[in-house]
Amino acid sequence: MASAWWPCLILALLSGLAASGFPRSPFQLLGKRSLPEGVADGVEVYSTKINSKVTSRFAHNVVTTRAVNRADTAKEVSFDVELPKTAFITNFTLTIDGVTYPGNVKEKEVAKKQYEKAVSQGKTAGLVKASGRKLEKFTVSVNVAAGSKVTFELTYEELLKRHKGKYEMYLKVQPKQLVKHFEIDVDIFEPQGISMLDAEASFITNDLLGSALTKSFSGKKGHVSFKPSLDQQRSCPTCTDSLLNGDFTITYDVNRESPGNVQIVNGYFVHFFAPQGLPVVPKNVAFVIDISGSMAGRKLEQTKEALLRILEDMKEEDYLNFILFSGDVSTWKEHLVQATPENLQEARTFVKSMEDKGMTNINDGLLRGISMLNKAREEHRVPERSTAIVIMLTDGDANVGESRPEKIQENVRNAIGGKFPLYNLGFGNNLNYNFLENMALENHGFARRIYEDSDADLQLQGFYEEVANPLLTGVEMDYPENAILGLTQNTYQHFYDGSEIVVAGHLVGEDVNSFKADVKGHGMDFQVEVTTEKITLWNRAVPSTFSWLDTVTVTQDGLSMMINRKKNMVVSFGDGVTFVVVLHQVWKKHPVHHDFLGFYVVDSHRMSAQTHGLLGQFFQPFDFKVSDIRPGSDPTKPDATLVVKTHQLTVTRGSQKDYRKDANIGTKVVCWFVHNNGEGLIDGVHTDYIVPNLF
Repeated sequence: MASAWWPCLILALLSGLAASGFPRSPFQLLGKRSLPEGVADGVEVYSTKINSKVTSRFAHNVVTTRAVNRADTAKEVSFDVELPKTAFITNFTLTIDGVTYPGNVKEKEVAKKQYEKAVSQGKTAGLVKASGRKLEKFTVSVNVAAGSKVTFELTYEELLKRHKGKYEMYLKVQPKQLVKHFEIDVDIFEPQGISMLDAEASFITNDLLGSALTKSFSGKKGHVSFKPSLDQQRSCPTCTDSLLNGDFTITYDVNRESPGNVQIVNGYFVHFFAPQGLPVVPKNVAFVIDISGSMAGRKLEQTKEALLRILEDMKEEDYLNFILFSGDVSTWKEHLVQATPENLQEARTFVKSMEDKGMTNINDGLLRGISMLNKAREEHRVPERSTAIVIMLTDGDANVGESRPEKIQENVRNAIGGKFPLYNLGFGNNLNYNFLENMALENHGFARRIYEDSDADLQLQGFYEEVANPLLTGVEMDYPENAILGLTQNTYQHFYDGSEIVVAGHLVGEDVNSFKADVKGHGMDFQVEVTTEKITLWNRAVPSTFSWLDTVTVTQDGLSMMINRKKNMVVSFGDGVTFVVVLHQVWKKHPVHHDFLGFYVVDSHRMSAQTHGLLGQFFQPFDFKVSDIRPGSDPTKPDATLVVKTHQLTVTRGSQKDYRKDANIGTKVVCWFVHNNGEGLIDGVHTDYIVPNLF
């Protein structure tokens, strides 16, 4: 999506204003802080406000900072804002004494040349560059005359991503001085309704935060306001410096009546897909670990600590192996092994024994891991219903064997062949991160930079948690070809627990009511066999058998099955469809009739549009019209004409019993009966739906 090109943005403000040395203003105003009440080196920042409006996960943010030069000489003020890496700037203006100078946002190559030219000519210019784990920094400076006021206004936008079941909005707060009017104001509107909303700050205690923070939500709307007074900003009761220095994070989630939600506005649609309650798909993981000499010391120790924690989270149905590379390649086992308690204990011993040595052979390390995953599938060493993942960690560039980045990318791409994702972790700054990122992206994964801090092991573990619980594989989001003009990415190797898939597109025509979205994916693998004598639940070839005399509830990997003694069985799949099977019993010695089962589907609209069968073909809305009601052959049952599927059919008024709530007596439902075995109403003929026998 658009956010992918944010790191390539440079904003150039070509106003012709001169530039010289500077103190800074919020979000970072640097310089001496000895002057009282927010005046630093003669410059007072008297107002900073962040105003955010979030609609359907899309955040529109405006950062406005106002400053005045109280010195008797000109001062240069620099406006620094740290923004999320997934955001993109859409506008910037600079206003000095009522005169506004607009900025121009350019893409990387064009903007970089204009930026360098502007700087060489002494003009005011802004630049975006990396500023930590989650942030990019925007900086622009301007010379302000004595007594003059300046207003900086930056607008940026961001699609909030769902992580571990919550959307996160991340704001950096770092004014570096007391600000008379400091405020964060966030309005959230979610058509699905807001289910939870929270806010926290890393720089302030909960007691102080509570008095400066207000948060509320009801229905579709939520609001967060953080407005500390001058006294609440002080680092101590008598101090003149600010304690506002850290992260302000807002998290929320939405109501989900169904796994998917499609929103249509002004000819465009956005499809949000986040099923819940599905079973985790077993995974086959090849950990490809750099143990070259540069990993010596704390890096390798933190890698070991992270791997030991990851082993604690491995499930017994998972398979794994470790591939270590330096100047050559070695492996823990010859092939993938199951994560049994015995194997995991042996894996811990192996991890603890890892030692650094030699050069960096990224190419051969990756190819060995990929080959191992491919062979495991070909030789049926892993479950058929499982998914493969390659996780590679390195802290440097390839310097032995195949060392050309483009050739390594080609080799890896050909070896994987689109069958599974590659995730690359770059440890530190002394590596070609673009190479790691490009290689991961073209193999349906992503890259992460692991920062050389005391919590590097937690960073590694945090990454693993993102990919540890795949719920679906081979996800395809399909839409009517004649109804859309453009589409963002709509196929995904995996859907992970707590995340969300978002697809957007341009609709053709005005008939939005006929727009449908179909989602296909591989995940659940259950079979439920029901007869009038017993009920069998099969999970990966393991059966569990129950009788109609039982009263039980079974919850297993996202499936819920409830047996109500001698009445019915209710089967629910996560947030999806619920099926009800009703047991109809007759007199045991009846010469003709047998016990039989009634099959009902609750919330059938949640079934895919591709569902078919005698019942399934009617789960989605279809056009029909009943007219010309007239007396029938039975005076109590009128006839009428039903127009459906271009056919005109004669139908008769009658009633039927619905046994979902009362299996013995049932509920009377008035309906129209179609004659001739449903000819003209059903697809095909009735014999297409008849099985050889029922008993």
